Amino acid sequence: MSSTLPRLPVFEAIARHDPDSTVVIHSNSGRRFRYGELLGDVCKTRNRLYEAAGRDNIDGERIAFLVENSYDYVVTLLAILAAKSIAVPLSPAFPPPELQYILNHSEALVLLSSAKFTQKAEEVLRTELDVEPAYLQLSKFQGGGHHEKITLEKMGSDSAGMMLYTSGTTNRPKGVLLPQSVMTAQAKSLLQAWEYSPSDHLLHILPLHHIHGTINAIFTPLFSGSTIEFLFPFNADAVWRRLAAPFLTSDQTPTSEPYYHHHSKITFLTAVPTIYSRLLTAHRALPPDMQSATRTAISPSHLRLAISGSAALPTPIKRAWSDLSGGNVLLERFGMTEVGMALSCGLDVADRVDGSVGWPLPGVEARLVDVDTHQVIERGQERDADGRERVGEIQLRGPTIFAQYWRNPEATAREFVDSKDGRGQWFKTGDVSVRRAVEGAGKSNLPSQKDWARGEMYFILGRRSADIIKSGGEKVSALEVEREMLALPQVAEVAVVAVPSGKWGQKVGAVVMVDRDNVPEGKWSPLEMRRALKGRLASYKIPQVLKVVDHIPRNAMGKINKKMLVKDIFQDEFSGDEL
Repeated sequence: MSSTLPRLPVFEAIARHDPDSTVVIHSNSGRRFRYGELLGDVCKTRNRLYEAAGRDNIDGERIAFLVENSYDYVVTLLAILAAKSIAVPLSPAFPPPELQYILNHSEALVLLSSAKFTQKAEEVLRTELDVEPAYLQLSKFQGGGHHEKITLEKMGSDSAGMMLYTSGTTNRPKGVLLPQSVMTAQAKSLLQAWEYSPSDHLLHILPLHHIHGTINAIFTPLFSGSTIEFLFPFNADAVWRRLAAPFLTSDQTPTSEPYYHHHSKITFLTAVPTIYSRLLTAHRALPPDMQSATRTAISPSHLRLAISGSAALPTPIKRAWSDLSGGNVLLERFGMTEVGMALSCGLDVADRVDGSVGWPLPGVEARLVDVDTHQVIERGQERDADGRERVGEIQLRGPTIFAQYWRNPEATAREFVDSKDGRGQWFKTGDVSVRRAVEGAGKSNLPSQKDWARGEMYFILGRRSADIIKSGGEKVSALEVEREMLALPQVAEVAVVAVPSGKWGQKVGAVVMVDRDNVPEGKWSPLEMRRALKGRLASYKIPQVLKVVDHIPRNAMGKINKKMLVKDIFQDEFSGDEL
């Protein structure tokens, strides 16, 4: 069988790394896999894929796969790129009808699965598929394989890529096509901004059908020779035990625990706000020796970088994490399936400003387009004639932007706008923001930060469709109101939403989970809410309607479908003020 791979940048990078260095660890078993065996395993899997497809040219074909977070996932993703095909990661958590939709829509040629998900794969194959894909069950790699000599050859690879499906909060999920050149540009942008290195040991606790878990926490570390340790599904106690392991003495270390098979400290953690919130809550219940070891583990001298993204980071969580870790300030960034990571705060602590997602990342061009006048907000024009901040939609362009929505030219055309300078179209993100100069920020002396982390910073107000509430002629940012409400001791979780109103156009509504310790009887009246927010927010921003609930549903990345929430919870409020 062929032991030749296309000369993709990711394969060139892997071939350059120390072959004896660790690429992946399975946290629960302690099994290790080395960079030297990775390309050989990619080659073997690519060749099996050719066999399953019945041909050795599957350029541009979609290959769907159901594989757990593991070394096998990394190999499978790379093997599909090696076949110059398009990798379509499937979420094992999705019910068969959702997986059926993705297989049909992507017109997948082959479905791959690990042994763990054979039953799930067979269940999906029994549903009504437009064209049944070939099926291949992958064998599990055990690690410790020999370092096989792999030849990298220059061969057309433009057809290789990955396709991720949007969460489909507004309509059917769309397939977002990311050619390997776009994946590579996204990785190179992050390599500069966040300074990944071979000494980084990244704890991977995220799902893998999202861009956050795939590009930020697998594809980019592979370029730098970092170690990726999989600990999934997320469990707060398990994460704390793993973080603590290198800092516990031998008599404190339970020999039965799989987490103590290896003692490398974790240097890099990327997660979503709800994960940090759950870690903080769980930390209070840890025994004293574990509390002490974990505080050491997440201190700035050991945990080099802790990143928060995929949803807005509430200030209380950011502050609590900084206090617990002795000054490790969570770094916020902004990204989406279509663009990878687009904006980020900088590595210097002074560049991690509350409520800001920082600056356009290296290689990313960003602009703000006024939501009212549709004019580009040029530098220095951030305020209107009355001194009010101008709100604009973030638009992006550059090599990190996706190619198209699969089989949906209308949607693709709708989201791009022509430029006047002839340097390529702009992608409309649908997120709105203001831009502000921040005293003391944007002055880093780190060489990696100098050519991007400069000037005014972006402060996202939310999704144009769901987070900008137009109430009585005023624009209210749901994210700003949520940030202030989360700072109240009575509030555990909150979603601020637009409730349709005859009188106001829209009313500001709040769905709240109260903190039982601070609201003992579990009730919190609208009057008490308004009193608590007075002095924190302008009166027109204070929610007019309040519903206290036991649970606010979120997806795997901590996001809330606000349109569904409004329908489910505020239906009876829709016409309450029409008279």
